[in-house]
Amino acid sequence: MDWVERTAQLRQWTRNGTRAPHKPLLFLYALSRFQQDADDELRYSAVEEDLRGLLAEYGPGNRTTPAYPFHHLVSDGVWEVRTERGPGSPGTGVRELRATGAAGRLTPELRAALRREPSLLGRMARVLLDLNFPPSLHGELCEAVGLELEQAEIALLSAARRQRDRRMREMVLTAYEYQCAFCGYDGRIGAVPVGLEAAHVRWWAFDGPDDVENGLCLCSLHHKLFDKGVLGLGEDRGEGHRILVSQSFVGRSTAAREHVITLAGRPLIGPQPGVRPVAAAHRSWHTSQVFHGSPRTTTTA
Repeated sequence: MDWVERTAQLRQWTRNGTRAPHKPLLFLYALSRFQQDADDELRYSAVEEDLRGLLAEYGPGNRTTPAYPFHHLVSDGVWEVRTERGPGSPGTGVRELRATGAAGRLTPELRAALRREPSLLGRMARVLLDLNFPPSLHGELCEAVGLELEQAEIALLSAARRQRDRRMREMVLTAYEYQCAFCGYDGRIGAVPVGLEAAHVRWWAFDGPDDVENGLCLCSLHHKLFDKGVLGLGEDRGEGHRILVSQSFVGRSTAAREHVITLAGRPLIGPQPGVRPVAAAHRSWHTSQVFHGSPRTTTTA
């Protein structure tokens, strides 16, 4: 059985690019717990808060319950659930999962495969990350679930999968004249830009193209905050895009205020003349699928 392929084909609810990373987040969490204790079961009542936190931080803005993936991941053949009454999940109800002492873990076949081939865990985790999250979040997401990946465990994805365009970074940085579109940062060491990255507005994992109309040149800080949904783009109403800052973001320090909060309502530093700005469809996807909550009202410095 090709467990990597099965991992890549998790059945997820999707429509028009809607994000539904509930199963991948639970799967990553389960792989991490297997790595720590291969025979450990995950009692729903004990891991509910961990899973709820992961969904809140790395899922879309709409709220959901961790009971949903705990029950539905069974259908993908990688996860099993039992209760005090025996094998089988009692359903997606939180009360039922708690009351019946529901516990889940990877299937016996998958656990056996992971014991035979330890590098399999890293390959499966890499597929889950690549298919559901942008690269800027991979490292911290592994830390969040407690997953330790060695570089040697990370295999290249199948050549049949869509390949990234390696020219994307240079095209986007050139279009924005090597400065952060949010704050104007343009640091270099000699002729080499440092701390500047090409951000996908619509994530590559969700069919975001590798082109300038789907890219922003951002400093490392603002790239991470953009991918976490702290920052976003307002509609272009004839005067260019304006920066959105989520009301959910809290920062009391001078640095947090200067580098994040005071960006609210500021005009985006657009690309050079002759280059098309971020396409409305990509901006709309980011607003609905990544940006958290409502935007702050415009602030004055």
